[in-house]
Amino acid sequence: MSLWGGRFSEKNDPLMHQFNQSLGFDRRMWKADIQGSQVYAQALHRAGILTSEEQTQLVNGLEAVGKEWAAGTFAIQEGDEDIHTANERRLGELVGPVAGKLHTGRSRNDQVATDMRIWLRDEANALLGLLKALIAVATERAEKEIDILMPGYTHLQRAQPIRWSHFLLSHAWSWHADAERLEQLIHRMNALPLGSGALAGNPFNVDREWMAQQLGFHSATPNSLYGVSDRDFVAEFLFWASLTMVHLSRWAEDLIVYCSAEFGFVVLADAYSTGSSLMPQKKNPDSLELIRGKAGRVFGGMTGFMMTVKGLPSTYNKDLQEDKEPMFATLDTLSACLQIAAGTLSTLKTKPEKMKASLSIDMLATDVAEYLVRKGVPFRETHHIAGRAVRLAEDRGVDMSALGVADFKQLHPAFAEDVTDIWDYEVSVNRRSAKGGTSRVTVLEQIESLKEWLGKQG
Repeated sequence: MSLWGGRFSEKNDPLMHQFNQSLGFDRRMWKADIQGSQVYAQALHRAGILTSEEQTQLVNGLEAVGKEWAAGTFAIQEGDEDIHTANERRLGELVGPVAGKLHTGRSRNDQVATDMRIWLRDEANALLGLLKALIAVATERAEKEIDILMPGYTHLQRAQPIRWSHFLLSHAWSWHADAERLEQLIHRMNALPLGSGALAGNPFNVDREWMAQQLGFHSATPNSLYGVSDRDFVAEFLFWASLTMVHLSRWAEDLIVYCSAEFGFVVLADAYSTGSSLMPQKKNPDSLELIRGKAGRVFGGMTGFMMTVKGLPSTYNKDLQEDKEPMFATLDTLSACLQIAAGTLSTLKTKPEKMKASLSIDMLATDVAEYLVRKGVPFRETHHIAGRAVRLAEDRGVDMSALGVADFKQLHPAFAEDVTDIWDYEVSVNRRSAKGGTSRVTVLEQIESLKEWLGKQG
């Protein structure tokens, strides 16, 4: 029997009945729905609505319903509109009329808001574990491959020499920020709507703070209208996921470029590559391209949901049924992408000799300017002098390192015999020793910082 309909004299149009269904996707929240209902039954007993025997019947009956879901034996019936209807219907079959008391003072409005927060909180914690695993892979590689040098790029043009490990950690720090944002989001979503009723509150004085404690929430939502209508936690999760996918996509794009024949800095493992149906020589970075592509899917889910909620009146409206599918789909996509990213990064091979061969003396032009700064010349002047050195070398068709000391002295008298010490990539990299730089010392500091953070996370 439907949970509603006493004032209706006609049945729904069959198409409307199907249009209204959500069990096809919200069944994923069966465990959260069982947990919330069990605690609500206990709260009703504490409020004097249920006897001890009735409470036990309901709690045990719900446990049996949960076991059927876990075993895959739950039999869905035609009238099961959503996960709440299905569970209550099955509960009634198991324990009889007492099941009808479970919904006392409760609405599907506060019930679904509770289920979603429980479900997303638990799944977000699982995502957090996957994100930390990816950061751990990047940190481990950075430590093992700290002595590999490569070109750093701006505008996709070779700029200055850096460490490969510094490049890896640049992405790891983005993911670290994503992890922090997710932790904050998990805290913000962890407030209990249950006990808000349909919109006006619960008339039976159920102890909402007690229920919050039992269900692992830090508090109960402070306003019943807000409790049933708020979906900021979904919107924020979808935004968080979109930003995280942007970071994964940018990382993927870097590696797609670096594994091309033109660069050849890295080689993807066969396990994360595919071939061409026409060209036998091809090895395509499909794992990375799919991550890059799925960023658009996640972003689309976020923008679609924001358009759904932007004009809704208070409090609950059926439009909010559109909150679950993007939430579920986004979580599935993030989970897959994080695992594929970790697998791809942990198995790719680096080509240090190719990276080193891509370094060029003109990338040390800034070092020329900095050399003069150390001699007391203002940087704005040294920048132009270094530019003239680049042009002189270009005019002669040689690297700057082929210019003689006399050539440099003609550009500025502060140049001395030690100008030839500039042409060492390792020295250049290690000069970037301020916190956050690409020197060996500062990269090791970054690695230790991330390792310490990962250790605290457990």
